[in-house]
Amino acid sequence: MDWFPIVFVIFKVLALGTGMYFAIKWHYDQVDKIERGSVLLAGGKIAGAFVLALLGVGVVAFVMSSMLGLDLGL
Repeated sequence: MDWFPIVFVIFKVLALGTGMYFAIKWHYDQVDKIERGSVLLAGGKIAGAFVLALLGVGVVAFVMSSMLGLDLGL
């Protein structure tokens, strides 16, 4: 039973990664050549905002866990 989470996470990452690749490729192919630079810039901004939001949620979760006295030691 210890192998199930490993196999499930690998499958999930592969399935979602494949889906995201084809979704991004389809949207990228829909844009004219003139607009590709602006699309890439907008995509980069959105990706950066997502990474910052993810980092913020992680920090807030860590601080709240520490304040509530949860043991966060590895």
